[in-house]
Amino acid sequence: MSEEILINVTPRETRVGVVENGMLQEVHVERASRRGYVGNVYKGRVQRVMPGMQAVFVEIGLERAAFLHASDIVRPMAATADGGEPNGNGQMPSISELVHEGQEIVVQVVKDPISTKGARLSTHLSIPSRYLVLLPYARTLGISARIEDEAERQRLKEVLTPLIGESPLGYIVRTNAEGQSAESLAFDVAYLTKVWRVVQENIAKARIGERVYEELSLPLRSLRDMLNEDIEKVRVDSHETFDKVVKFVHKFMPQLDDRVEHYDGERPIFDLYGVEDEMQRALKKEVPLKSGGYLIVDQTEAMTTIDVNTGAYLGTRNLEETVYRTNLEAAQAAARQLRLRNLGGIIIIDFIDMIDEEHKRQVLRMLNKGLARDHAKTTVYPMSALGLVEMTRKRTTESLARQLCEPCPTCNGRGVLKTAETVTYEIFREITRAVRQFNAEKLLVMANPVVVNRILEEESGAVAELEEFISKSIRFQAEEHYSQEQFDVVLL
Repeated sequence: MSEEILINVTPRETRVGVVENGMLQEVHVERASRRGYVGNVYKGRVQRVMPGMQAVFVEIGLERAAFLHASDIVRPMAATADGGEPNGNGQMPSISELVHEGQEIVVQVVKDPISTKGARLSTHLSIPSRYLVLLPYARTLGISARIEDEAERQRLKEVLTPLIGESPLGYIVRTNAEGQSAESLAFDVAYLTKVWRVVQENIAKARIGERVYEELSLPLRSLRDMLNEDIEKVRVDSHETFDKVVKFVHKFMPQLDDRVEHYDGERPIFDLYGVEDEMQRALKKEVPLKSGGYLIVDQTEAMTTIDVNTGAYLGTRNLEETVYRTNLEAAQAAARQLRLRNLGGIIIIDFIDMIDEEHKRQVLRMLNKGLARDHAKTTVYPMSALGLVEMTRKRTTESLARQLCEPCPTCNGRGVLKTAETVTYEIFREITRAVRQFNAEKLLVMANPVVVNRILEEESGAVAELEEFISKSIRFQAEEHYSQEQFDVVLL
């Protein structure tokens, strides 16, 4: 499989695209005016304790206070051998026992502010490097579940145990560490130890709301998390960023030095690979399938739904075979769309109903296979009797649509507008209400031209009856800048 990472840099915006076999799979956007906070560590102050929610709001210098749940707070003692918590009965202690208002606290952002919600925090700090994740408050050595080879897991444990020694720090071995030498792992241990020492020094002298550790910029973060032997090329279209990338790769992954190159072509790099077009398509609700079927992707506040339709695909054998083939293709396309659009939270995929149990298993298998290369954690549940697949995908940042778009000012994000007929009758009701409350000789109604034309052409009889009923004359004035739902009734 041919896989490339493209890095496009402009003065105010950086974008990273992951292309597999010529097709865009992931895209990440970071803007200078709105850099993400995930991974950053802050010195904060508990602003408000909410026992009913088992949570607190913490002031960390952002626009909105951030949210910290009791389950994300490091306990003063380690959990008991049977997995219970420090209070001895296996239940989570009350939030009031863990923190109090005004308390200084060191926290890490685990989820960016999304929509109207503040950032989500944790006091379980974690600092990632190329092959390891440092856990300063958990003396443990864990290995990523994605490293399945038992012999390799044992090798990694044997290599790292003497490197860590009696250190009070904990580590998790990342998937990238598979097959890496003892020297590479030792470098990461030394690097993380040094970083933690600096963070501790920053914590000691920082004021409330100050950042004590900053996550890497998008290009370096992407390479740290995604660059491996499978990546054929990393192409960067900025000299300055290219120099930073080269230094970073040389320091942490010297064996992949030759994969990084500067792109200086005349055509913009994202145009050359069709990334711009793919990004535009990823903002649409409809996703066409090669067979003629299509998906409808709907992102709401509560969840994302993906509806599968056969469309123009008629198949060659029978209905069950047609449905099965469409669902197989849809499963693959849905997995790609989740990565591409960076959709998270609860996701419901409404496959077309299938009778054959084996077909259902194959469609689920195809979905899981498509999600296998996803960097975000996903959990897929069995298909329900209605043909629905419920799944979750970990969300740490806003979706692509929420990053690039804003709600339509005309419909306020509803996606629909009241018809001219509906607005007409609203105007008539408002006129009746207004003349009962206030004295006026005549009335002026200002509304959208479409509404005014409809009233004057199709509702002229109703207007005459209304004028007779209220004993006042009504004048209508078209306002080009009014939306279809907007109107004003003015008493003269």
